[in-house]
Amino acid sequence: MSKISVQIKDALEKLYARYNRREFIETDPLQFVYQYSERADMEIAGLLAAELAYGRVRQIQKSLTDLLARMGDSPSAFVKNLDNKKRQKLKTFKHRFTTGDDITDLLESLGALIGKFGSMEKIFAAGCSPGDQNITNALTNFCDSILKSYTKLHNRPASKGLRYLLPRPTDGSACKRLNLFLRWMVRKDDVDPGPWKSIKKNMLIVPLDVHMTRLCRILGLYNQKTVSWETAVKITQGFAVLEPADPVKYDFALSRIGIVEDCNGNYRPQCRDCELFGLCCRRQS
Repeated sequence: MSKISVQIKDALEKLYARYNRREFIETDPLQFVYQYSERADMEIAGLLAAELAYGRVRQIQKSLTDLLARMGDSPSAFVKNLDNKKRQKLKTFKHRFTTGDDITDLLESLGALIGKFGSMEKIFAAGCSPGDQNITNALTNFCDSILKSYTKLHNRPASKGLRYLLPRPTDGSACKRLNLFLRWMVRKDDVDPGPWKSIKKNMLIVPLDVHMTRLCRILGLYNQKTVSWETAVKITQGFAVLEPADPVKYDFALSRIGIVEDCNGNYRPQCRDCELFGLCCRRQS
């Protein structure tokens, strides 16, 4: 590694030690995954938590609390044999522009596939091919499978609301929410529960939100104005230089800088206490 890469690696390791702890998930939708102990429930709760991870933190938490309460003690049991009675339970749910019908369409289509494959992990793994360098193909196939399942069940194309929940790398989307879900399912440490065993963590792609995007610019991992799947892959490759076996390792810790410390990229006196200070605020010191 170059000298600057060593400096970045050292700073990221310090951030990881500081923030990658369970106590910090209280502001993260990941907290809802830990409400369950069965893998099937964790998968469903995780997917829903990631899908609704847009908007203000408090609203996300409020919406997920409401949604999961409507589904009862076991999200996976709710999805199994999802009927009109269950659909009505979600009818009035709404999170910003995601409706209860959008969620039910997702769960119904996914449930049909789980009935065929046995688990969400197996659906995803079926989309992987030998030689894949990352999860690009698997994620595309996963989304396509759910969309096709909906069409097969209803004999019509998926709605705009359902398609919003299933952005595909082939469409150019950075797929932040789905990459977040995959990080939770695949990685295992003090923060990520990692119930999946068949997907390697070195295939994951960094979930890019506004905080990660800004910090990755500061770290020199990319300098583009647009954020796309290509951007996410490029940034992940940069992290892979630092941590080849686990390029998404620092995602949670880095995102805490914006969420917990309220960093907006501008210099403040408290920046001197940040592990990244010497990398992003050197000129203002």
